[in-house]
Amino acid sequence: MKLHRFAVLGLFALAAGSAPADEGMWLLTSPPRDTLKSKYNFEPTDQWLQHMQRSAVRVGMGGSGSIVSPDGLVMTNHHVGLGAISKLSTKEKDLLKNGFYAPTRDAELKCPDTEIRMLWETKDVTDRVNAAATPGMSAAEAGVTRRKAISQIEKECQADAGYRCQVVTLYQGAKYHLYRYKVFTDVRLVFSPEEVVGSFGGDTDNFEFPRHSLDVTFFRLYENGKPYKPEHYLRWSPAGAKEGETVFVFGHPGRTRRLYTADHLKFLRDVELPERLERLWRNEVKLQGFAGKNAENARTAQPDIRGVSNGRKVYTGLLAGLEDPALMQAKLADEAQLRSFIEHDQANAVQWAAAFDAIAAAERDYRAFYNEKATIDAVVGGSRLLNRAFEIVQLTDELQKPSSDRLREYSDPSLPSLYLRLYSPEPLPEALEIEKLTQSLSLLAERLGGDHPLVVKVLAGKSPRARAEQCVRGTKLADPAARKALVESGAGKTSQDPMIVLAAIFDPRSRELRKMYEDKVESVERDAYAKLAAARFARSGESVYPDATGTLRMSFGTVQGVARDNTPAFTTIGGLFARQDERAGEAEFTLPPRWIEAKGKLNLATPYNFTSDCDIIGGNSGSPTVNTQGEVVGLIFDGNVYSLTGDVVYNGADGRSISVDSRGIVEALRKVYSADVLADELTAR
Repeated sequence: MKLHRFAVLGLFALAAGSAPADEGMWLLTSPPRDTLKSKYNFEPTDQWLQHMQRSAVRVGMGGSGSIVSPDGLVMTNHHVGLGAISKLSTKEKDLLKNGFYAPTRDAELKCPDTEIRMLWETKDVTDRVNAAATPGMSAAEAGVTRRKAISQIEKECQADAGYRCQVVTLYQGAKYHLYRYKVFTDVRLVFSPEEVVGSFGGDTDNFEFPRHSLDVTFFRLYENGKPYKPEHYLRWSPAGAKEGETVFVFGHPGRTRRLYTADHLKFLRDVELPERLERLWRNEVKLQGFAGKNAENARTAQPDIRGVSNGRKVYTGLLAGLEDPALMQAKLADEAQLRSFIEHDQANAVQWAAAFDAIAAAERDYRAFYNEKATIDAVVGGSRLLNRAFEIVQLTDELQKPSSDRLREYSDPSLPSLYLRLYSPEPLPEALEIEKLTQSLSLLAERLGGDHPLVVKVLAGKSPRARAEQCVRGTKLADPAARKALVESGAGKTSQDPMIVLAAIFDPRSRELRKMYEDKVESVERDAYAKLAAARFARSGESVYPDATGTLRMSFGTVQGVARDNTPAFTTIGGLFARQDERAGEAEFTLPPRWIEAKGKLNLATPYNFTSDCDIIGGNSGSPTVNTQGEVVGLIFDGNVYSLTGDVVYNGADGRSISVDSRGIVEALRKVYSADVLADELTAR
């Protein structure tokens, strides 16, 4: 019931035509200066914003972090670094179970395929992208020409090997910005706690508060074999956060859909989320069954289980919010106001009035093939071996084309990141790969039907498990050298490797469905949303923040609890031990021996986790929480249950972001992990 109530609270302000004061994931080039000055008496300078921009980093493809020392130390979450940590783990040396600390530089572990990016500079390229689409073009034709223009802009920007360029679509297509990143691929693990400490409380406490997690990991950036010496890095606050204090979050929120129309949200509610949740529930049950067979299965499957269970909880909360009729009523009320503004002026009506209907039509078209596309995408991405084979098959074709004509993920600027992932020496446990491929092939047969031509061809007369065993045990692609040889020889489609053969079966239909989506849905939506954005700009000026796109944003708010639940703003290290006692005997609440032994040395009153009303979403994990001096006071790692509709609406009344307190991090490093060298590096002034 709480989910339904909080979903409505955040939308009343939307329906009234103005957002809550602290709402927004703002571009650093367009911060809400008036609000910051009037409400918080804070005026960010351009120098302060650039300092924050070049101190914040993106970790991998879906996490955030920050540089926190003059020797390139990067702070992020344990769950953001989980993939890298698991790849460094073995049966004999389980870093997830036992944690890791490198007291010296030569003890730091090089991560096999971790990429960390720092946003160096941005440029508005909207006019150039839009100029590619000439009057009279259909939406599909305009989409093709814009994508080619984007690829060309990115390629022209890609001059330096140490940098990557990306054109970012903002306001669903109203604006395009070119982002130039400084990229680090020599990334080394410095510290990570035991997983049970990083995710203390497990699925039970996920998205809840009070929380008691040390969800932190430290990496180090290297450049030319030496620790990176940044011009900008964040200093540590010795005082930590205080209740009522103004704080900022700088991170890379993955995606929001707050500017979607009601019809688009209905597609999300009725089609996309039910399909995704069904798949997540299915995978979670099957992975848990696999993990329950033996300790090694449990170790290798743990990162996948964590990701699936987290996604299941996120989308369950989001769907519950979207199923509340009041949310849609509020959204429709907001649209009625925008329609009234558009239709009040004949010139506006000619330009923009048809946009709502165009989006509705695109969603109707998408319903016809969404299930097949989502299923094939899920199958191809379900097994890492099959995914690598699929990339090799597609790459073989795409490299024969000019960069601007390729699928975007295979354009020249994208290749370094692709090769880093494709040639990674990551472990690919045979038993886990067989299990995941079995699940994927079973899903394909269940969704499309056993007699579907694609299913018949894929299974080749075998059961899903027998086919999975044949492909996994027969492939050579577990060896990164074999993957590289196929790409460099150009034999990625002619190879008789069973995993390549399987991937090649999926490729033609995958391309057909992708083109259908780009032509009938994506291109139409971008044209229509660009018109609606222009209408909003005309009505309210350009003080509207764009939906999140996985790129750097700033949010802000105050440190506070939730009044309606009498939830405090802070927990303490003492509360961690009390929570363990409450759930005695449960694995996800059982602290490692070193914590029990250190209890007498710890200051149990030390703040451990805290909440603020900063506006965050998935992808913000690992973001630094800083004060107005730009000092680290915390580390974002979660949101509370009231924040689960943050994808479509901000709930400032009760939604909270959750951070590990900077004081709790240092207390644990010094007194539990004897990591004084690391703690000194963090706190040096």
